[in-house]
Amino acid sequence: MSGTYKVVVVGMGKRGVHHAMAFHANPRFEVAGICDIDPARLEASAAKLGGVVTGADAAEIASRVKPDVFCFCTMPTLRTELVRIGIDSGARLIAMEKPIALSSAEGMKLKRMLDASGVKAVVSHQHRYGAHYQKVKEIVASGALGRIHTVYGTATGWMMHMLTHLIDYMTWFKGDADASWVMGQAAGRGKMTDAHPSPDYIGGFIHFADGVRGVVECGAGAPDVPEVDYWWRKCRIGAQGADGFAEALTGGGWRAVTREGVFSGPGSMNYDLDMPPYIQQMADWLDDEANVHPCNFTSAYKGFEIMMGLCRSAAEGGQVALPLTFGAQELDLLRDRLSEKKVLLSMPANAKEYQ
Repeated sequence: MSGTYKVVVVGMGKRGVHHAMAFHANPRFEVAGICDIDPARLEASAAKLGGVVTGADAAEIASRVKPDVFCFCTMPTLRTELVRIGIDSGARLIAMEKPIALSSAEGMKLKRMLDASGVKAVVSHQHRYGAHYQKVKEIVASGALGRIHTVYGTATGWMMHMLTHLIDYMTWFKGDADASWVMGQAAGRGKMTDAHPSPDYIGGFIHFADGVRGVVECGAGAPDVPEVDYWWRKCRIGAQGADGFAEALTGGGWRAVTREGVFSGPGSMNYDLDMPPYIQQMADWLDDEANVHPCNFTSAYKGFEIMMGLCRSAAEGGQVALPLTFGAQELDLLRDRLSEKKVLLSMPANAKEYQ
């Protein structure tokens, strides 16, 4: 197909503008409508896009435009309502920010809605398009590390911002065998009232069906990545094999040790570089069912289940089998169980966010 797809974007904050401008720059898409409850944001965004339908009511905008793509970049409390609007609008694809939901109960509801509707959906784990992430994937896939036995991810940002990113890229590096069980622990209540509510620190283990072990840490106790200056990009995601390792630092390039030697290269999170292929692959998937988007909802949902399983384990103790068979309110479980004790920090720089 060579035509254009109409797009509505809801939420004109930083991420919404990133999405709207990336759609606008791609000739396969026409940004036909934008929505925000802040008039100043809406006016500023409309001036950049030109000739778009604007308003504060997402359902009304979607009804008027009848988009092919319904994209929303809003706070995570609005997921169910906006997915329903996207489905009801007749959109063929819904693009959403992570996290998928704030509980497994809501996530399961969204999955049922999307499965019943047949609407495609993608979740914006777009860091994977960075050249340094791509290089690590290339090294792992080449066999240069030998048998992969461990994948790992750390981030000093808190769970609802960062953890599904880590899980998505770890799983992608190793190959997409599903997780069989998880076990986790958490500490600190400070961020439980945040717009992205989370324990201050969560860590745990993931056992994948192919025998690979995943290790994750997210938040105040996660290790420093001293090679990276910018706090939000102090993330390390990698894979270890029988013959070496390879890892990407979100704000600091990539490095690897293999049988052939020691290697490294540049790379840093960059929306201007990461967003275009993420957007283009939406057009590719709409054009052809076989071109499934790498950030498709089905794949992202498995990572979301891992995160919710870690929360259940932290709240209830023990291992949690996957896939989850019933919905729960994991944040409520954590609120009931987390100690009032202040979280312990891995480095002084974390005190700005966590104490």
